[in-house]
Amino acid sequence: MDIKRKLIIDTDPGIDDAIAIAIALFSEKLDVKLITTVAGNVSVDLVTENALRLLTFFDKKVPVAKGAGEPLIQKFLDAKDIHGATGMDGYEFGEPDRSNLLEEHAVNAMRRVILESETPVTIAAIGPLTNIALLLKMYPEVKSNIDEIVFMGGSITRGNKTVMGEFNIATDPEAAKIVFDSGINLLMAGLDMGLKALVHPEDSEKIKILGKTGDMMYSLFQKYRGGSFKTGLKMYDSCAVAYLLCPEMYELTDTFIDVETSSSLTLGCTIVDLKGYLGKPANAKVCTDINQDMFKKWFISSIEKCI
Repeated sequence: MDIKRKLIIDTDPGIDDAIAIAIALFSEKLDVKLITTVAGNVSVDLVTENALRLLTFFDKKVPVAKGAGEPLIQKFLDAKDIHGATGMDGYEFGEPDRSNLLEEHAVNAMRRVILESETPVTIAAIGPLTNIALLLKMYPEVKSNIDEIVFMGGSITRGNKTVMGEFNIATDPEAAKIVFDSGINLLMAGLDMGLKALVHPEDSEKIKILGKTGDMMYSLFQKYRGGSFKTGLKMYDSCAVAYLLCPEMYELTDTFIDVETSSSLTLGCTIVDLKGYLGKPANAKVCTDINQDMFKKWFISSIEKCI
């Protein structure tokens, strides 16, 4: 029997985060040991409430730990314009079950879960990398029991928060720098993949009729401004979970990536050295293309299991 991959989800839900979390929670291949929250799409208090609401909605008992409320150095700027004032506008969730919320800070909870695990733990980082950077700096001993960090962030081309900076990386570029320099196995599913991982109107209609889960997701989709409800919604964060569950949909390249932390014009820009100009050894696998038809089929079939 296949052993489930032990997973920590570090997240800032967020409408597209909500979908990615749901798919991970119901996957037969993943064992979600912990959800940690970080300021990103909205404040850390709001994203923590959103994580708890999702778990209550799905009747799942997974520990949640609240993490960093601001980037390491940069001023915090959220993405309410994309996800709404609460981060998950569009659906009326009930009161969350607060028994899932730990008193521990996210960084301490991650350390405990990683060190107590008998097998290496994977981290799916689908928000800014603040918590992960703090973990690696405060508790470097965890590195030996982290299998891989799969993160949604960065871009091979241009940005969506600044001219050259993708939102998650540009929100806390200094944290990203720490992660990129960590020596841990990294997988980057960047902005370029999310631009191709689209939910089209006909897909939304299929999702709409998938019980209470479909109704919830369809309601969120109508408020989501990551793309257009009519021309296609961008499922950025699901790209990270898609790699964990269906890596064959991607084309991958081993390469060197770094992040700009000093330029006022290109702060948060990820330097993805696909042609080896810098002459530095690869420190990550980078998704360079995605099979869009395969993603669509995988996405809808995954949501069908979220019941």
